[in-house]
Amino acid sequence: MGSLVSLPTGAAAPPRAGTRVEDDEDLLDSRDRKEDIARFPYVEFTGQDSITCPTCQGTGCIPTEQVNELVALIPYSDQRLRPQRTKQYVLLSVLLCLLVSGLVVFFLFPHSVLVEDDGIKVVQVWFDKKNSVVILAITATLRIKNSNFYSVTVTSLTSQVQYMNTVVGSQQITNVSSIQPLSDKLVNFTVKAEMGGPFSYVYFFCTFPKVKVHNIVIFMRTSVKLSYIGHVTQSALEKYHYVDCSTNSTAFPEPLPTPSGTRKGGP
Repeated sequence: MGSLVSLPTGAAAPPRAGTRVEDDEDLLDSRDRKEDIARFPYVEFTGQDSITCPTCQGTGCIPTEQVNELVALIPYSDQRLRPQRTKQYVLLSVLLCLLVSGLVVFFLFPHSVLVEDDGIKVVQVWFDKKNSVVILAITATLRIKNSNFYSVTVTSLTSQVQYMNTVVGSQQITNVSSIQPLSDKLVNFTVKAEMGGPFSYVYFFCTFPKVKVHNIVIFMRTSVKLSYIGHVTQSALEKYHYVDCSTNSTAFPEPLPTPSGTRKGGP
């Protein structure tokens, strides 16, 4: 009788017809390779001193739930943290800021406004024979020079006329004029003065026909208030003037300069 031979459980079955043993070996090799790759930790191949990535735990992948929690750190020695020409850019920025600041200060810083006395131009004289009073209308001129790069406004002008240390006339004007940048302007004003009472002798002096020169000395104190870019300054002028009190007088303009190459004499 024949005997039956039982095969142990888990033993490899004989190959089927039409298959090759090489295919089975390739399949086993591929499975073993996957298992080895799964067990092999992820490393950064930067040289012999490689370390395992602590974040991805050797898998080479970052967990999805940690995408918004992880922060990438850049080494201090990384060149991206050391932009080129930093010192040049900082120096150029500082120089540019200094230049702009200097220009702003130069153009906006208040410069001096010069106020000069340009003399008395017109004197009108009236006589009150009944009260022995001499009335003078004195028209004086100021020359105001604006050395700023913006306009200057003459907000007020106050002038007093004194004779023998006594105020005999005064005048105040507001919103006088505006001086354009880097220019000068003549400002005229008129002060009325009356000399009578204790100065009645002035009437007899000014009307005495035997006296050829009827000049009297007056003292004028003029104050000018200037305003520009919110800055207010005040200039004061004090000067003695000779005034002819006998008749109306007008100051003659200064003679024009003689052109070069011409002769003053006749032909």
